[in-house]
Amino acid sequence: MTKQELAARLRDIEWEDFEVKAAKSELPKNIWETVSAFSNTSGGWIVLGVKQSGKTFEIQGVDNREKLEQDFLGTLRSGKFNTTIFALSKQYTVDGCKLLAFYIPEVETKPVYFGSPTNTFIRMGSGDQRATEGEIRAMFRNQSFGKKTEETIPDSGIEMLNLDTLHNYRFALGETSNLVDLREVSDAEFCEQVNITNKGLLTYAGLLMFGKTPYVLRYVPTFCVDYIEIPAPTIQQAEVRYTYRIPEQQNIWEAVQIILRRFRTLVDAPIHIKDDGFATTDESQYKVLREALANMVMHCDHFDSLRSCVRVYTDHIEFMNGGAFPLPVSEILGKIYSKLRNPTIAKLFRYVGIAENAGYGMNKLTSWETLTGTKPTIESDRTIATVTFPLKSAIQRLTDTDNTDVAKNVGVNVGVNVGVNVGVKLTDTQAKVLDLIKQNPSITHSEIAAVISVAVKTVERATKSLRELGFIRRNGSDKAGYWSIHQHDYN
Repeated sequence: MTKQELAARLRDIEWEDFEVKAAKSELPKNIWETVSAFSNTSGGWIVLGVKQSGKTFEIQGVDNREKLEQDFLGTLRSGKFNTTIFALSKQYTVDGCKLLAFYIPEVETKPVYFGSPTNTFIRMGSGDQRATEGEIRAMFRNQSFGKKTEETIPDSGIEMLNLDTLHNYRFALGETSNLVDLREVSDAEFCEQVNITNKGLLTYAGLLMFGKTPYVLRYVPTFCVDYIEIPAPTIQQAEVRYTYRIPEQQNIWEAVQIILRRFRTLVDAPIHIKDDGFATTDESQYKVLREALANMVMHCDHFDSLRSCVRVYTDHIEFMNGGAFPLPVSEILGKIYSKLRNPTIAKLFRYVGIAENAGYGMNKLTSWETLTGTKPTIESDRTIATVTFPLKSAIQRLTDTDNTDVAKNVGVNVGVNVGVNVGVKLTDTQAKVLDLIKQNPSITHSEIAAVISVAVKTVERATKSLRELGFIRRNGSDKAGYWSIHQHDYN
């Protein structure tokens, strides 16, 4: 900071990175709060010898600049703080008065505190505030940003995974052109190759993605991926708390599959009939929401007590999770950005095409404005990140939890596609069953029955007729197998 810059700042009110303190012969007691705040935020200057009165500054100077400088720098090296702080000192003379200034840099390993963690401060506007317990915990966890979920769990193994979930993921992977050489390997070898396990031990990422409930909650008791549909623009305006809430799921992959099915009912997916008579569905809006969901679980601090949640209102969709982005949003948008809190979880989603390639996901979210004419907002503070997508027009929400509207939408979409592609008129139930199978090849008869509100026997008759018509086939056993679609018949 030059003398001219100092003079310019003294003519204005305090800046976020600029703090003045009156100090004649002793360091002010609250100077250490400002040191902590600047270290934990974005750095800043402390200028001694200036008294502030409201929005005006009075230059008073200091009596013994050299002694104050040595006392300040010596205290920083004395062990008063939990980490060493390397401050830059400068001396100025303004209007004949001696001033002393220190630049406190932002410290990479936070929190920075004196005495105990409760003496952790952060910079808010032009003042210092004591950090909350949640903010302090978040700082401690951020010390292992990008590493915690990569760690292995002692005395763990593949038997702690839900293998049905893992097989569902492997089926989805088989529908892509990625990791072709791993399609025929054993589950144990597959897990080792994609860092679900490391030398036989489960990583936290692997457990979170595919684990069984007892083990997930034992090692990550804060785990949750929540989804709620609220029949109003705000919680306060809703006559009932919600019309649908996802049941607790065992792991991330199971929760994501259910949420993605809900997304298909929330956005427009126009059908375009091509010149050759075949129909294509424009899923651009759905894919943006899919990307947002993937980003939420990829960036989430799964060890935070704050529950990750997707809230669907009548005029907007909100993705909220614990754990801030490591950089300001303004520094992420428009750039290739790939620093992730959970690298393995991110790669697992990219392998199956649910998330964009590294660095492009955030920009995918901003395409919502082009698609809908409404601008999304992306916010992040020290403990929470929120992404919100306005809905162009109000959507008729489910009025109960029996999924009637879901089934209705499923039937319409499939009926159009099937009618155009093969000229076969399916019953409403057959159409709903076919679309659900396409979305989730591992879905069971009982799961289908629950979604479309019919008896299991009705679903069994529908799948039997769809097999006879050549639309689907069953691979493997009834219990552990999966469905596949005849792509030449149904697109």
